[in-house]
Amino acid sequence: MCGIVGYIGDRQAAPVLLDGLEKLEYRGYDSAGVAVADGNGNITIVRAKGRLSSLSEKTDGGKALKGCCGIGHTRWATHGEPSECNAHPHFNDEQTLAAVHNGIIENYTELKQKLLRRGYNFYSQTDTEVATKLVDYYYKKHKDPVKAIANFILRVKGSYALAVLFKELPGRIYAVRKDSPMIVGVCGNDAFIASDVPAILKYTKSVYYTGNAEIVCLSVGTACFFNLDGETIDKSPVEIKWSAEAAEKGGYEHFMLKEMHEQPEVVKDTLAAYLFGSEIKFPNTSLDEEMLGKIGSIVVVACGSAYHAGLAAQYVIENFARLPVRVELASEFRYRAPVAYKNCLVVAISQSGETADTLAALREAKRLGMRTLAIVNVVGSSIAREADDVLYTRAGPEIAVATTKAYSAQLIVGYLLAIKLAAVRGTMTKERKDELVAELLLIPDKIRSILLNKENIQRFASEAANKKNVFFIGRGVDYAVSVEGSLKLKEISYIHSEAYAAGELKHGTISLIEDGTLVLGIMMQRRLLEKTLSNLVETKSRGAFVAALTYEGNDKADPDADVKLVVPPTDDMFAASLAVIPLQLFAYYLSVLKGNDVDKPRNLAKSVTVE
Repeated sequence: MCGIVGYIGDRQAAPVLLDGLEKLEYRGYDSAGVAVADGNGNITIVRAKGRLSSLSEKTDGGKALKGCCGIGHTRWATHGEPSECNAHPHFNDEQTLAAVHNGIIENYTELKQKLLRRGYNFYSQTDTEVATKLVDYYYKKHKDPVKAIANFILRVKGSYALAVLFKELPGRIYAVRKDSPMIVGVCGNDAFIASDVPAILKYTKSVYYTGNAEIVCLSVGTACFFNLDGETIDKSPVEIKWSAEAAEKGGYEHFMLKEMHEQPEVVKDTLAAYLFGSEIKFPNTSLDEEMLGKIGSIVVVACGSAYHAGLAAQYVIENFARLPVRVELASEFRYRAPVAYKNCLVVAISQSGETADTLAALREAKRLGMRTLAIVNVVGSSIAREADDVLYTRAGPEIAVATTKAYSAQLIVGYLLAIKLAAVRGTMTKERKDELVAELLLIPDKIRSILLNKENIQRFASEAANKKNVFFIGRGVDYAVSVEGSLKLKEISYIHSEAYAAGELKHGTISLIEDGTLVLGIMMQRRLLEKTLSNLVETKSRGAFVAALTYEGNDKADPDADVKLVVPPTDDMFAASLAVIPLQLFAYYLSVLKGNDVDKPRNLAKSVTVE
């Protein structure tokens, strides 16, 4: 979850490192640090607890540290509390080697005991200090950095991206990854490593994606890749299509607000990638009609908001294509001895393409011989590379920890897959398909209209600012979007909220309703309106403050709801794309009212690269 950046070239390194870390702070913001080597290889480390601004103040924006080679880190604590002592980078005992690390070393206790027996001392509580001194141990043994890191790989269990400076090897940065993201960029005399593209996007759009157990050596203007045997690997760069401006706030107060307002274009771009006239095609994949026609069932594996996008897709695919769909938390999938079904397609959904649990679930599915499809946002990410096929969302860089536009793009890919499967399987007429495609093309403008008319949502947020408990209820697709709305509220406002299938209220949960409890009912499914409304009435009779989110022209909720929020009408199966927008805005305005850091909510990081 942490963020790593490294730079070597003609520029002063520390300002470049701080600039890159600022773009990666969504990955962790408990503490931060940089290590810079001068022309003689002497390494200076500066660390600070708290946000990156504290480190910037200690180093005068990086200007106080001289040298053109360095590594930096912004931390999301796993081993050891957030503190200056536990912050990265870490030194070896002689302070001749420094390293930063993202991930978890699972066998660090065993390795630490081994190093203690070899005379090493430890000053922190972190697994990263153990990793640093293990590399040092093997470097002293072999006097070869590639061999030292290769031995490190063979001894360590867990996930990691690791970058190392050696005093004896000035003008070089060595790095390696396993199951944690790391990219490499080269432009002119500049060479970079980073955990994610935004960190280096202003300097280069040409990046290399390093594979598991690949070692990279950066020097001025070059990047050399090695395998475990020390043999060189030929790699080709990938051109990133995002602009540097896409990773900036662009005048918005928060990245989350900016990214919510980007959703019309994101949806439009994702549709454009797979719509050719009224036909749905998946270029550069094997997802042709013959292959799709063989699918007998689908299992979706995902985490967090991606899991919620999968829940919505489940309803849509089953409704359109009449295929059985099961949605599984990726973190549970491989631990329950999953059964491999014939002609089952496993769909892994992830914004980053590096989500550790989702990647593990994908690998388990492949081990069982199941066909896999990835829905991800990052070209060249681990999940994208390892799946049999990949459908990219076109969300661009998403910086806010709480996802908005990536979720909306995932919904769109789910809809397109559902319609295509239905057309192939003959469960939908051409007229119905064309009607649905036409409706999809209207969604960007409908999202835009909600974003332009948000005053009622702001007012509703001010009325709800003092609520301690919020319940979201809905049926069918409405339940799927309720779960996402509840998560958004928890993530950034810190208000306790839960989402329930409306019919489950009377099976125990209604006992939690008391005077003033906010119950927000999603009422977008026309055939289920009366049933969901009756559930809302049940809560109101027990003292709940009731809000209804529905489509324009639905008057059935008026007599019973204290607050009514409306969105433009759409096909019931596409309701999540519109209903989620007021829920995102509601969570955002509540967070702002409470004075929270919207883009960096407490205890959370953007890309979950550890289990």
